[in-house]
Amino acid sequence: MDQNNQVVKGMAWAGLASLSWGVSGTVLQLISQDLEVPGPWMFSTRTTITGLILLLIGTILYKGRIFDVFKTRKSCISVFAYGLLGLAANLMTFYYSIQTGNASTATILQYLSPLFIVLGGVVFYRHRPMRTDVLAFVIALIGVLLCITKGDLTHLAVPMVSLLWGIGSGITAALYVVLPQKASKENPPILVLGWGTMIAGIFFNFLNPMWVNVPKITPTLVGSVATVIMLGTIVPFGLLLHASCMAPSDVVSIMDALQPITTTLLSVIFFKLDIGAIEILGIVLVLGAIYILQYGRKPRGVKQNQ
Repeated sequence: MDQNNQVVKGMAWAGLASLSWGVSGTVLQLISQDLEVPGPWMFSTRTTITGLILLLIGTILYKGRIFDVFKTRKSCISVFAYGLLGLAANLMTFYYSIQTGNASTATILQYLSPLFIVLGGVVFYRHRPMRTDVLAFVIALIGVLLCITKGDLTHLAVPMVSLLWGIGSGITAALYVVLPQKASKENPPILVLGWGTMIAGIFFNFLNPMWVNVPKITPTLVGSVATVIMLGTIVPFGLLLHASCMAPSDVVSIMDALQPITTTLLSVIFFKLDIGAIEILGIVLVLGAIYILQYGRKPRGVKQNQ
């Protein structure tokens, strides 16, 4: 019973992370397209500031444990792999997928991360996914497609470069769920996130220092970058790391379905986006998929206390 409750809690934390990413995704399109902010500067600035903030918070909360993530070989490898192959790679691929195409297609392709996790488990660990997991994934994917394409799949027609960046975003989204698990089991999630982000920041600054190719600083740019740093990095990545300790990777990633739904709802409220029956059906399908996911993991033959 306790284990199943943990899985449900993990799903809830992952859902909150997706809601936060949905808000950030809307702002990110503004930054990458309307403000035309260079990707290398954005990567360096975002990861450096975020890493410093997280490590400062981690130092206050855990004091002498700030370097514990490097004490064991497994944890050290996990953090470096997470920072470079997971976090840094995903930030870059998702940004360029949006910049060269559009946020809708980029989100769809990134949402394929559960498929890559399941395939990875089958190929490398010979895991067999639960039938309800597969069913929930298929239904949620259909729901997401309806929500962000309005039922017209021609919206998926994007330049090849955007398609390739988007596929890379889906793969790296799976990696940032899987790679930090060993480190986060031995250390507080905020320290894993902080060091992973700082490692990504050092990498990006090596390629392009944040003081080089600086775009014109305006209140809109400052506010947008601050929003992306908080709601697109600190809050959701922290929640996702916490969720990874409670629920399987494929379950955590399926909750990404809430991200495009959040973006759609915000667009209706703030940008007067017209929403029809197709989009509403998509939202219902995604919520139904989440219920199927929860139901499939409940113990059989045990009545729940009301």
